[in-house]
Amino acid sequence: MDKSDVTFERLRTFVRVADRGSLSAVARELGVGQSTITRQLRELEDAVGVPLLSRTTRRVTVTHEGSRYYAHAVQILRLVEQAGEEARGTQGAAAGTIRISCTAAFGILHTTPIIFAFQDLYPHISVDLNLTDARIDLVREGVDMAVRLAPLTDSTLKLRALGQSQRILVASPAYLAAHGTPSSPQDLPAHESIRMSNVMGSETLVLRGPDGVDHAVPFVGRLRVDQGLAVRAALLAGRGIAAAHRWLIDDLLAEGRLDVILPDYRLPSAPLNMLIVPERAGIARVRLLMDFLAARIAALPGIQGSPMGKIDRS
Repeated sequence: MDKSDVTFERLRTFVRVADRGSLSAVARELGVGQSTITRQLRELEDAVGVPLLSRTTRRVTVTHEGSRYYAHAVQILRLVEQAGEEARGTQGAAAGTIRISCTAAFGILHTTPIIFAFQDLYPHISVDLNLTDARIDLVREGVDMAVRLAPLTDSTLKLRALGQSQRILVASPAYLAAHGTPSSPQDLPAHESIRMSNVMGSETLVLRGPDGVDHAVPFVGRLRVDQGLAVRAALLAGRGIAAAHRWLIDDLLAEGRLDVILPDYRLPSAPLNMLIVPERAGIARVRLLMDFLAARIAALPGIQGSPMGKIDRS
């Protein structure tokens, strides 16, 4: 065999098997026999000249060479899809599948209902939503875009700034009735805190006073969590004080179930960004969701300075 035997069908089969780790699962998905999948993989490996997959009785794993080949195969298949859509013009704009990843708590509270509204407008667009606070490789995982909090440094992706996420100090009325309300930053170390274990430096709070002076105070306690919805639950249970994103607890403030502490002091905000795989940014349905998300997120409580429609890095 030669390089001309590297067909799109064999590439797609290889990518599916690498994603699922199972020949039988891919065979069922495609409605063919497992022997067909085995033959396509063998023919691809013969054409490439190196083993791409390691097969055991339990699982199929990607070899070192296969891992590098996989990344290129995903990009090639995406470029072919994009070329087809661009050739059809806007005809396929409102159909197809979009894969998006999002910070878990933000995704559950806000991204999910936004996607519901988007699909009501575009009923032929399917959305695969992955909710995780872990940083994933968008290209390797086959994800088109991601919404993430905190600074991002991946220069291989397009970055669309959605705004700054405001944080405020809050606690339940029951906690404050039992333990008192802090009147200055220096009172905070004597209180129980609820903080994020996966946020670097969360053991210290830096608050800027009305005079512009920063106050760094210890912020430690008996409870650390790694998910924003757990912060909501802990606050409502009266477990302590938290530096929470406004979008996470704005409804609880409006209902009087939480109170703002030290309202004259400001916490540093966190950037909220959208990351887009460059090869996917030109696909019409992806652009539709990008713009829809950016517009709706800009209107959320505590999202400040959202530069609508601006992509900062290409």
